[in-house]
Amino acid sequence: MAKLKVVDLEGKAVGDLEVSDSVFATEVKEHLLWEAVRWQRAKKRAGNAKTKERGEIRATKAKMFKQKGTGNARHGNRRVNIFRGGGQVHGPRPRSYEFSVNKKARAGALRSALSLRAQAGDLLVVKDFTVPDAKTKNLAAALDKLEAPKALLVDNSDNSSLVRSSKNLANADFLDGRGLNVYDILRRPKLLISETALREVEARLGGGK
Repeated sequence: MAKLKVVDLEGKAVGDLEVSDSVFATEVKEHLLWEAVRWQRAKKRAGNAKTKERGEIRATKAKMFKQKGTGNARHGNRRVNIFRGGGQVHGPRPRSYEFSVNKKARAGALRSALSLRAQAGDLLVVKDFTVPDAKTKNLAAALDKLEAPKALLVDNSDNSSLVRSSKNLANADFLDGRGLNVYDILRRPKLLISETALREVEARLGGGK
């Protein structure tokens, strides 16, 4: 069984926690990490870029000038793409960039991300994640003591003191354990997680009893 370091918000080690090897000490598969991050970012893309085609331009459909006698090449209306203000040819249209990644691959990517942080010593279990007075400065001071000013903080959303105190942190983010994902883990160099949230994630990934 792998072991993770348990600390308090004063930065003091208070013990070790045994965790499943299949979740926190598995082989790190970089191709799965790449695929999961690519999948998450693609899902977030708005895909709402749009240009007007000639049929959507508000302009008269009248012929620009008479067919003969002007010395100009014959032409129809001004909505075509070759004139300023005309329609765009083959421009972007609203679309979805989303694609599918199967559940086993997503779970494997999350195991790889957790194992990557655990093997580097960048995954810490916080014994009591209650921030005194729910103040940002108290949480910032605690993160400095833990040498983790840039961290992903993971606990259940009913921990109101952590939720409130983390809102104004520039370099750290709070995330409910149920939404733990590869992209957010890799965005921050440190991962701080409560024991309750850790056990829930462990059970979800098949490492719990």
